[in-house]
Amino acid sequence: MRIGLPTIPLFMLAGILFGPHTPGIALFDGPDDLKLLSALGLVFLLFYLGLEFHLDDLVSGGGRLVASGALYLLLNVGGGLAFGFLLGWGGREAFVLAGVIGISSSAIVTKVLMDLRRLGNPESRLILGIIVVEDVFLALYLALLQPIVGNAHGFGETAAEFGKAFGFLLVLACAARWGARWVGRLVDLKDDELLVVTFVGLAVLTAGIAEEFGVSDAIGAFMVGLILGATKAGPRIQTLVHPLRDAFAAIFFFAFGLSIDPGDLASVALPVALAVLLTLALNLAAGLLAGRLHGFGRGPSTNVALTVLSRGEFALVLASMAAAAGLDARLAPFIAGYVLVLAVAGPLAATRSERLARLLPARLFPAREPTREPERAP
Repeated sequence: MRIGLPTIPLFMLAGILFGPHTPGIALFDGPDDLKLLSALGLVFLLFYLGLEFHLDDLVSGGGRLVASGALYLLLNVGGGLAFGFLLGWGGREAFVLAGVIGISSSAIVTKVLMDLRRLGNPESRLILGIIVVEDVFLALYLALLQPIVGNAHGFGETAAEFGKAFGFLLVLACAARWGARWVGRLVDLKDDELLVVTFVGLAVLTAGIAEEFGVSDAIGAFMVGLILGATKAGPRIQTLVHPLRDAFAAIFFFAFGLSIDPGDLASVALPVALAVLLTLALNLAAGLLAGRLHGFGRGPSTNVALTVLSRGEFALVLASMAAAAGLDARLAPFIAGYVLVLAVAGPLAATRSERLARLLPARLFPAREPTREPERAP
């Protein structure tokens, strides 16, 4: 944008301003009014990410990429779990807070990379690799968390839910790795309108099936994008989905703003502030260590640390799960305030990452600063 501010927080603030919890004009009674359109926004965002990210990149990254994602999860999820227990709100609440604090927003991270035109940066593959590892972890985490906050009984039921989610992800991963040639025949279409109908149908269908298997619909959309991105029609699909992504993503973030009641935030202001500071410290540690592990200089390493700082859609999923399970009533306003702060501060911090990089001792990052790769046309 001309004022140098990413569009994400502006859409969210517009949702708060015109939502039912703020005095003045209320355009909608609540986020449920935009539930379907908001879900499509998340689907298109993650679908586009799948088109941009190639599985070969993850495979070629090898152990270092997996280790970076595991390091990020260990520090952030572990720190979030410890913070949850220190708050004293309850054991089940602590496990919910571990996910809220520990998992970054794939949607916001993706949008930040696109808004700042950093998809072509060398460190962006590491950033995308981290959120891919997170997305895989999410499916397993949700499968394990459901018995804790829900009504699952015994190890058998827990194992069955976990097995369904893992099996579904395994099938899609195999299709992305070895089935692109056959899928390519399905989307080998000359007519643009027919191609749009086809890939939108595939994305929405797979997202719906994913939910039936206990996997996030966003992960299903990402995997379809991963498969189609490996076909000959991949670049063409990427061009055609671009306006859909932008339009529906705006609705997604606006709908999130509608769910926030500013009046409930005061009672949890101190825990929110502490959680934000903890998240910043953990992300800096994990991002800088991951950057050094991959041989990046201090600039790209700082980009990694600050780009994955935002929290968003996954935290909202956990908030709804906690509310349905009757957990501590303070969780909902805490999550809303925490996500709002980091959804605004994260993109802003990412745009100014070079300032922090200059404060870091150069001797800790001896690698030469990577050169920027040519960016793909959106």
